[in-house]
Amino acid sequence: MLTSKVAKRYAQGLLDFTQESGNTASVFSEMKDVVKIFNESKELKNFFASPIIDAKKKTKAALEIFAQFSQLSKNLITLVIKQGRESHLQDIAQEFINKVEDLQGVQRVTLTVASELSQKNVEDIVKSSSLVDHTKNYDLKVVVNPEIIGGYILRVGDQQVDASVKTKLSLVKKEFQLN
Repeated sequence: MLTSKVAKRYAQGLLDFTQESGNTASVFSEMKDVVKIFNESKELKNFFASPIIDAKKKTKAALEIFAQFSQLSKNLITLVIKQGRESHLQDIAQEFINKVEDLQGVQRVTLTVASELSQKNVEDIVKSSSLVDHTKNYDLKVVVNPEIIGGYILRVGDQQVDASVKTKLSLVKKEFQLN
């Protein structure tokens, strides 16, 4: 997923500030909640993305929704809304999470499969890959995409192993076209 420069800059600023103030762990947890809330509510996403609703109403709603958050997180959310960047709030939170996990050495692993797999099969695929550093922690995300027909695509950071049937079929097709 491509992240905007806006999200990266706000997330980096937040990370720098939380490291100086020693609040990284609590803000990390709250940013996970922000991402979760936005993922669960399409209406909330649409509310914050709407140019018709003014910033005061968005700020009031955000402060009610995130009332249990630390003052630091509330200040960030308020600042983002005042600057007219509220449509980037989820991306800012996700980018902050990514930056903290990078500092902690957590790898982000994405496994794309054609159909649901058992937990054992998922673990076997991850264990068999040399891309995953098994001495470090990793955050595994399993995506089901029937378009790959079969097999799997394993992505770790910016490296990828494509063992999907779709890719193999397209390679065979190219080979036939060349001959």
